[in-house]
Amino acid sequence: MGRLVILGGGESGVGTALLGKEQGYDVFVSDKGVIKEKYKQVLIHNEIEWEDEKHSEDKILNADIVMKSPGIPDKVPLVKQIHDKGILVVSEIEFASKFTSATIVGITGSNGKTTTASLTHHILKQELNVGLAGNIGDSFAKQVLEENFENYVLEISSFQLDDIVDFKPHIGVITNITPDHLDRYNYQFERYIASKFRITMNQTKDDYLIYDADDTVIVNHLKNNPVQSTLLPFSLTKKIGNGAYLDDNNIKITINNNQIIMPTTKLTLQGKHNMKNAMAASTVSHLLRIRKQTIRESLGNFQGVEHRLEHVLKINKVQYINDSKATNVNATYYALECADTPTVWIVGGEDKGNDYEELFSFVNEKVKAIICLGVDNEKLMKTFGGMVDVIVETQFMSEAVKIAYKITEAGDSVLLSPACASFDLFESYEDRGRQFKNAVRNL
Repeated sequence: MGRLVILGGGESGVGTALLGKEQGYDVFVSDKGVIKEKYKQVLIHNEIEWEDEKHSEDKILNADIVMKSPGIPDKVPLVKQIHDKGILVVSEIEFASKFTSATIVGITGSNGKTTTASLTHHILKQELNVGLAGNIGDSFAKQVLEENFENYVLEISSFQLDDIVDFKPHIGVITNITPDHLDRYNYQFERYIASKFRITMNQTKDDYLIYDADDTVIVNHLKNNPVQSTLLPFSLTKKIGNGAYLDDNNIKITINNNQIIMPTTKLTLQGKHNMKNAMAASTVSHLLRIRKQTIRESLGNFQGVEHRLEHVLKINKVQYINDSKATNVNATYYALECADTPTVWIVGGEDKGNDYEELFSFVNEKVKAIICLGVDNEKLMKTFGGMVDVIVETQFMSEAVKIAYKITEAGDSVLLSPACASFDLFESYEDRGRQFKNAVRNL
């Protein structure tokens, strides 16, 4: 089959290595950082050659195909060299999709991907044989190798879409597009938008694109760059012929005259954004002929996603909410929009070129104090200093939670919704969320 070199020895890298070996490739895994012990053991056990804390060019530039981890930007010199040699660079979803004939539902967007993917999987698994992969759970490649799923729900980032060639989901979903990760796209929003739309690149009229018709960015892009796919929009504001919309307190979904009606009061996840996530997931399920009753029941018993507006504990009548997954401004917008009590807001981290302006009205109206939790909080202090009576900074989660505890009164909420990446102080947004939950439990 040829030589497969994998850059990055994490979940997707090791999964691809296993699938590649099974398919007869000569596989080499290279990671500039340290490969986690559990992944090292898998590679050793499967007799796959690997290295970490370095990239040996002589073992990489002789590849026939390179699978690179989504975290590695194209502007890295090694990746440039690989491209210059004309070696094909692909993402895990591109590589793995070659070895399965399963029906693929691909979900991308700036926010709501994980919730929509988890909810879609939750509904589909009631009646179908279906895996959940991509940015979530076990690696897609590993599941293609080990499981016999006939369907997959994949949560897909723009970075993974940047490295597809033939990848084609039968059903594509774009939840929304707001400025995020602009540091990877030369701060050009257009490039980031085009990257998300690569999900439709290989689709034909027999495939579907489900998208938010209230999102002007998506609507304008579709106008100027028509796609081949059959369109199924969803909206909270307009009436939709084919697709989903809100009619009073009911979600109505129509596909080729087949309609399903669901009362929004039955949704376990509240908030406008979750109504949209429910519309997207239900449209997918309706397309794949899941029974209407199953869809309704599943929407009514779905538990939500860890680190996404997760209610941790109530202490002295103060609710602590973990929204560590809010790694951009738009995600925090949803969190503050949902807030219905005076809020102490913990914010900050690695800024990706954030513009906080859309949060101003919520901050003025709902936020009583701000705790900046980051290595560099200057921008936050400058932006919000004049808006709240109390604004403090810290670099320790335990301290942030203690300060919040001191300044809250009965009936308040404490919201961790950072609007930033976590890598300045934490390993990941999960690590940040867990530290928050531990600190709250230790109060």
